[in-house]
Amino acid sequence: MSDPTNNKPAPVLRESATFDRLTIQEIQRAAETGIYDIRGGGTKRKLPHFDDLLLLGASVSRYPLEGYREKCGTDVVLGNRFAKKPLYLKIPVTIAGMSFGALSANAKEALGRGATIAGTSTTTGDGGMTPEERGQSQHLVYQYLPSRYGMNPDDLRKADAIEIVLGQGAKPGGGGMLLGMKVTERVAGMRTLPVGVDQRSACRHPDWTGPDDLAIKIAEIREITDWEKPIYVKIGASRPYYDVKLAVKAGADVIVLDGMQGGTAATQEVFIEHVGIPILPAIPQGATDRLRRDSQRCRRRQGHGAGRGCGGDWYGSTDRARRQPSTSGRRTEKDRLGSGFLR
Repeated sequence: MSDPTNNKPAPVLRESATFDRLTIQEIQRAAETGIYDIRGGGTKRKLPHFDDLLLLGASVSRYPLEGYREKCGTDVVLGNRFAKKPLYLKIPVTIAGMSFGALSANAKEALGRGATIAGTSTTTGDGGMTPEERGQSQHLVYQYLPSRYGMNPDDLRKADAIEIVLGQGAKPGGGGMLLGMKVTERVAGMRTLPVGVDQRSACRHPDWTGPDDLAIKIAEIREITDWEKPIYVKIGASRPYYDVKLAVKAGADVIVLDGMQGGTAATQEVFIEHVGIPILPAIPQGATDRLRRDSQRCRRRQGHGAGRGCGGDWYGSTDRARRQPSTSGRRTEKDRLGSGFLR
């Protein structure tokens, strides 16, 4: 390219460690079009991964099993905290939610068949439940999303578990998009949308504004399903230490923690690449540290004669937090933690 006023070549932007060729191209594209880039898939940056883990073998402190004559079970039970019909899976690996629309009906059916053969569960995703998927899935988890696309109480009752989606690892705090080219007549009919038009999913549920409303919604779904189905709460990994505590307090049977490596049908690239935290550091924050501290606190309270069990009822404000409010008139961090409203 050249400058038409003086016929001099335009300056070339040199690459650097911070601004590589793709970054420069994206800045130029955004400046020219005035819109952010939308794409599907997951993050392209290098992140800690499960392949980085090393496993501890058995020796003296953990005696090994003879594989050809001793059984090593991998089965897992999900939802026996409150549900009348918990989920019994043969393996602790499940298939996450991918919507009908992002995937075809044949793909959803294939996932159901594969999950059934493996003895695990698959998940509907946004847009509702298809007969093909339900018919071929022994264990089907129904996602209850902010968009409410395709949601109806009958499908809630047909499912084997309900997953309330509060966030997604690829875009925690942000909504998604289904491009118009994928909104066929069938997809549009299930979602009550016009054919061929881009569809944006909401970033939060329309009928609640905080953790207490989540507890109300869980109770409502339990009533709709006659307390039969396990209820999951899915969280995009961002503040797992606090989010896990609030989900447990709200009465969730299962907590799904989704790291930023998770994929999506379509959203802003800046969300995919720069929002959230990877799953490996999220697990210790959300599961290990939070639940260990809470279980220790529960045991201490039992030892002092509090007379409470270790269920969801004890996730309330501490006696000390109630007796000693902040002297400045504002709630301290400890007060907010105790009542479950730390944002």
